[in-house]
Amino acid sequence: MSDTPVRRRGWTRKQKRMAAVLALIGGLGVAVALVLSAFSDNLVFFHSPSDVAEKQLPADRRFRLGGLVEQGSVKKDGLTTEFTVTDLRHTIHVRYTGMLPDLFREGQGVVATGSLDVSGRFNASEVLAKHDEKYMPPEVADALKKSGQWHEKTGDHNKLAKPGS
Repeated sequence: MSDTPVRRRGWTRKQKRMAAVLALIGGLGVAVALVLSAFSDNLVFFHSPSDVAEKQLPADRRFRLGGLVEQGSVKKDGLTTEFTVTDLRHTIHVRYTGMLPDLFREGQGVVATGSLDVSGRFNASEVLAKHDEKYMPPEVADALKKSGQWHEKTGDHNKLAKPGS
C-alpha cells in the first residue's frame, strides 16, 4: 500500500466557497452597473432644448426641461398657457395647464417637468420659475455658458442678441 493520499476529482469545500463568493460579488457588480446605467439620464437635473434636440428623447418619457422663456412667446387661454423655452440655440414649445408661479415671465429662467408628445411639443405638469431678480438656476446658467450665450461679466442673458439676428 502506498502512503500517498488519493486525490479526489472535483472541487474542495474551500474552492466551492471561494467560487460562490466570487459569483456573488460578480452578480452584485453586474446589478450595480445595470442600475447606474438605467439612472444615468435621470441623474441630470434638467435637459436644455439643445440636449433634447441632440438626444432625440422619446415621446411620453418624463424629464425636466430648463431654459429661458422666449420673449413674446407666452399665450394664455384660461388656465392653459403655451410658451417657448430656449437656450438661445434651440427652442421647444411648451403647454401647461394650471396656475403658473407668480414670478413666471418672459426672458426669465424656468424649469418644467413633463414629456414630449409625438409632435415635439412639451406637455408640462409642473413649472418652476426663478425666485429672485438676480437669481438663475445654476443648471440654466451652465447650459447658457455651454451654448456660448452667457455674458460672463454680468451674467445678463437679456442683453444678448439671438443667433442670426
